[in-house]
Amino acid sequence: MQGLSSTYLSILVLHGPNLNLLGQREPGIYGALTLAEINQILEDEGEKVQAKIYPIQSNHEGALVDAIHEALGQHHGILINAGAYTHTSVALRDALAAVNLPTVEVHLSNIYRREEFRHHSYIAPVVIGQISGFGVRSYTLGLQALVYHIRKL
Repeated sequence: MQGLSSTYLSILVLHGPNLNLLGQREPGIYGALTLAEINQILEDEGEKVQAKIYPIQSNHEGALVDAIHEALGQHHGILINAGAYTHTSVALRDALAAVNLPTVEVHLSNIYRREEFRHHSYIAPVVIGQISGFGVRSYTLGLQALVYHIRKL
């Protein structure tokens, strides 16, 4: 991976639709932290586990698919909160399967305690694991698990 020391991993962090509104969007479900604050927490956690974080947020499915494609050869793994696309996007699922990078799916809320349509993830079958329901800790736990998985390979 270009430009990184051999000890640091490069992790692409993908945030899907509406996550740009964190902090103001349904704080009872998603918490009060903004996306910028979550990214900072991830950067801080990345320092602890020797991983450089590259966050991208998009409300557009194709932009997320493009970012996944571009991750091949650029990043060691992907941490993804696909938002509503989790439950609808075969395109994201296929992109993750195609690049075959270690990926962890995360969600701020427990998707299995919410509406029935949120109980299905198209992404889950092609990732190494899924963490949901722990707020911002879902992201940090997901990052820790991803780094551990990559380093043990």
